[in-house]
Amino acid sequence: MLEIDFKSVSADRCTREMMIGKLLLDYGFLSRDTIGESRCSRPIDLLCIGNRKKQVLFTAAYHGMEWITTLLMLRFIDEVCFSVMTGKSMCGVRIGTFLNRRGLAVVPCVNPDGVEIQLHGAESAGEYRTLVETASSGTTSRWQANAAGVDINHNFSASWEKLRSLEIAHGINSPAPTRYGGEFPESEPESRTIASYCRTGNIAHALAFHSQGEEIYWDFGTYRDPEALKMAKVMAYSSGYRVAEPSGLASGGGFKDWFVEKFQRPAFTVEVGLGRNPLPMSDFDGIYQKIREMLVLAVVL
Repeated sequence: MLEIDFKSVSADRCTREMMIGKLLLDYGFLSRDTIGESRCSRPIDLLCIGNRKKQVLFTAAYHGMEWITTLLMLRFIDEVCFSVMTGKSMCGVRIGTFLNRRGLAVVPCVNPDGVEIQLHGAESAGEYRTLVETASSGTTSRWQANAAGVDINHNFSASWEKLRSLEIAHGINSPAPTRYGGEFPESEPESRTIASYCRTGNIAHALAFHSQGEEIYWDFGTYRDPEALKMAKVMAYSSGYRVAEPSGLASGGGFKDWFVEKFQRPAFTVEVGLGRNPLPMSDFDGIYQKIREMLVLAVVL
């Protein structure tokens, strides 16, 4: 298993490569694919365990400051793989048995450029450095968008036009550190990558992990599937989070919104932790222990 003090690391590309490499060495049944590239040509990785013909999809780090979600995903993958290898249970569940029936697919970092920019500054944006410096007024510590200043979770085609009108009403008219939805839906390689993978038709349900708020969002538009609500309530009960509804600039344009509207299948946004982004890594263990059972349930429900 990963022998890492998570309180002392970040989720930049170097750290992700080290952790994913160790996982692949330890668990021969874990697969890694590059399913796309970011604006700055950084790989967008997919890690898969179990049945690939039908999967549950976990996605994380849509926003630069929310890279703690990447590390939560990698820790969970490590624990799942160890459980499969040893035959031990997780939260009372023999998860390996379920994964033979329905696999787990994880995109640990949807927005690798945004994470690098938030952690290491505008120079991480390559040819977009000047854009990032201008949009951020020289301070990237609050950067959420990709290298082109587009908020990936505002760039999916679910009420995108309505959300764009709200952005304009709030003075967001051009590339920005957050909440600019781009010129059109899926204008960005990051959002296209995730949407393209979902269009394979293999995804039973999907989760998008963000921070913060300890909330779970499940519905969108006219989508009110009782089974999806039941799943959300089970996940909320196991974690102590609450089922909620986003509003204003947090509603529409997001991955969860697009998935439920496009496929009429369950999808959830999970806002992990409490506080101010980026959440301190001193909170990591507490957050993971609180959502651990919820993650297991999200795989097997």
